[in-house]
Amino acid sequence: MIVSHEWLKQFVPHNLSAQEVGDLLSRHTVTLDGVEAAGADLSAFVVAQVVQAGRHPNAERLWITKVDDGHGTLLDVVCGAPNVVVGTKYPFARTGTLMPAGITIEKRKIRGETSNGMLCSARELGLGDEHDGILALDTDAPPGTPLLQVITAGDSRLNLDVLPNRPDLLSHRGVAREISAITGLPFIPAHSENTTVDADGNVRVAGGGGAISNPAVGATSASQGGVSVTVEDIANCPQYLAVIFRGVKVGESPAWLKKRLDSIGVRSISNVVDFTNYILHGYGQPVHAFDLNKLAGSSIVVRPTRENESIVTLDGVDRKIETGTTVICDGQRPVALAGVMGGRASEVTVDTTDILIEVACFNPRFVRRVCRSVGLSTDASYRFERGVDAAALMQIAAQIIFMMDSVAGGQFDGWISVGAAPVAATPVVLRPSRVSYLIGADISVAEINRCLTALGCHVQTARRGRELNGDESSLHVTSPSWRNDLNLEVDLIEEVARLVGFDNLPNDLRATRPGSVPDHPLYISGRRVRDTLVLAGLAETRPMPFTKVDGGPTLRVRNPLADDEPFLRQSLLETLARRAEFNLTRMQGNVRLFEIGNAFVPANDRLPREETRAAALIMGLRRPPHFTEPEPPSFDLWDAKALAEQMIAAAFPGELVELAVAEGDVLWTITHPSKGAIGQVARVTLDRPIWASEAFGVEITLGVISSTDVAAAGQHAHPTSAAAGAASRSHVHYQSTPITPAAEFDLALLVPDDVTVAAVEATLKFGGGELLENVALFDEFRGTGVPAGFRSVAWHLTFRHPERTLREKEIEGRRLRLLETLSRELGIKPRAS
Repeated sequence: MIVSHEWLKQFVPHNLSAQEVGDLLSRHTVTLDGVEAAGADLSAFVVAQVVQAGRHPNAERLWITKVDDGHGTLLDVVCGAPNVVVGTKYPFARTGTLMPAGITIEKRKIRGETSNGMLCSARELGLGDEHDGILALDTDAPPGTPLLQVITAGDSRLNLDVLPNRPDLLSHRGVAREISAITGLPFIPAHSENTTVDADGNVRVAGGGGAISNPAVGATSASQGGVSVTVEDIANCPQYLAVIFRGVKVGESPAWLKKRLDSIGVRSISNVVDFTNYILHGYGQPVHAFDLNKLAGSSIVVRPTRENESIVTLDGVDRKIETGTTVICDGQRPVALAGVMGGRASEVTVDTTDILIEVACFNPRFVRRVCRSVGLSTDASYRFERGVDAAALMQIAAQIIFMMDSVAGGQFDGWISVGAAPVAATPVVLRPSRVSYLIGADISVAEINRCLTALGCHVQTARRGRELNGDESSLHVTSPSWRNDLNLEVDLIEEVARLVGFDNLPNDLRATRPGSVPDHPLYISGRRVRDTLVLAGLAETRPMPFTKVDGGPTLRVRNPLADDEPFLRQSLLETLARRAEFNLTRMQGNVRLFEIGNAFVPANDRLPREETRAAALIMGLRRPPHFTEPEPPSFDLWDAKALAEQMIAAAFPGELVELAVAEGDVLWTITHPSKGAIGQVARVTLDRPIWASEAFGVEITLGVISSTDVAAAGQHAHPTSAAAGAASRSHVHYQSTPITPAAEFDLALLVPDDVTVAAVEATLKFGGGELLENVALFDEFRGTGVPAGFRSVAWHLTFRHPERTLREKEIEGRRLRLLETLSRELGIKPRAS
């Protein structure tokens, strides 16, 4: 969601910078992906001074100037502006600069004279409409100074990552509400100060002749002034409101409107179309303007399509519509895809005089189906799919009535509203004691009330009923119409927590469980296996459960995340094999991986059976090389069998699980006394180079995921299993897998006999700093070349930066500092090679 900082000030006036606003929202509401200053495309332009100017010999209206752009060499520049003055500074585009209009400045000849760049006007920079002359700069800045340091471009854009559960943030008004709630600054809902909607749905315009009645609220068909609206599919179109204007003049938008849309990167088309975009981005309500004279029968009918109906949408594509899909029609044919895009047949053009503006509410699931069926997604459908504020349609219509005259003129000729009335939100009971319990901090009732009221909630204090086990006061909270995500007590508690500020909450761990429901048996057994494999030195991987291997029609995903992996996997070892191959392509042959995840077993004409499994893959050296064992042995089948026995003991403690010898690549089958065959130990087939050793894998089924298992989790879980799992976890430490390359070197040192290896290693670790990842002793030598009273000891040091590749100078500097520290503190010197 792109938001204009200046546009936000329309709703919540403030003196905060764009970055400060973004940081506030990021801490309390939504992730800030970045702030871009308006005019960022001017970063390549510089200040330049005209040192000399003369008439072009081959053109009366052109000048040949010599320009100082700060490089030390004067440039010949051909200029056509009549206001070029020697000694004045102007914006300058050097050769190779990309102009805001998309043109790249090149060195070229103009009427026989070479021009090296361009002196720019305000229009060419996108800073105004003036283009008769170049933009003179009143500045003391020397030539070569970046232009953005001299001029103020004005607005800034905030790029917000809005999640699907917060459709209210898909508008400037919605984001401004959040800023108001966080800061306490006053919120100005709209500009319709003299236009109001009363409780009966009547629009009152000050100075406009009193009230404009709306007699059809709640009906499915109504007409006014020769225009009729009918909704046949009330389920997919709960509300439809039509606002009618006559005598409008379609043309260029006023400057303020073009500026608003330009601030968020929306191209100006015409005043009427721009105004619908203004309402969309400003207030979050998609609206659409029809040419009323192009609607057959001057009517709007929201109905399912008939057989073989199609529509040419505004993008010029002829789209066939599935029979029975609800669309917006006139008296004869479809004129718009409901909630997605309008049709070319009823498009507003320069010849349009009468318009009907649609302000409607559509079922989000229905809009999503329409988008998929026609392969089209728009700004309007993006909002309808997530849900718009159904209770605000009349306020949006009032805003349109108030503003249309200043945008396109014309006379308001009434409105028509049909459909069901919005459903009021159900109050949610909120217990202050529950708020403090879940947040982990004492939050007063007054503070809870303040936070929720700031969000637009209606809060009432009530006494607890018997069903709430006590007589402590509780709060009955009714969420505002634009917050359809606040349906549970815990939703309200989260709102309180984020407005108080997550960074203001305590971060201590308390001796409480987050709930009273015991862990599922599959989770407990998987946890034991995970701890066992981590302690055995294996690294966990968590890939997606998809594969390219054809699993048959029952395992093909209808809407796969990746076209090359459309099938559900039948084996975890298959996924681990691909990860092993990934390591081998990077010359990493020592692989110890495991996964605890789900595999899918095909079932005829039914959904596949989903099983929770644990799998491990080992290949390469059994242990790291050491000077006592320079070439350790590689993993073999017996290592795999031993690993399988450890996994079985962790997954099924105390149960008699057997390993039976098998044939071929399957070395042993694993059999449970009551569940039958539950796994195998096998050779894993890989695409491996000749230098890589053989790979072995273990895969066992921990259990089957079903609704019965989930329901019975509380009955079959062992009371002490959670505590046992916690006890085992306390001895296991985890760290992220590195994503940057390591820098390694060896240190061969002459160590006095009275200095222990432990003392040297401690000095290395301390002197290496936080980037020292590992210190490994790999050699000790006494004999020729080593002075009496000394021994040669060698260490392998590994350094790694968490975010970037270390430079060679940094590594050499650390090596020299380590040697200096060892010499100073322990009398140790490097061994000469």
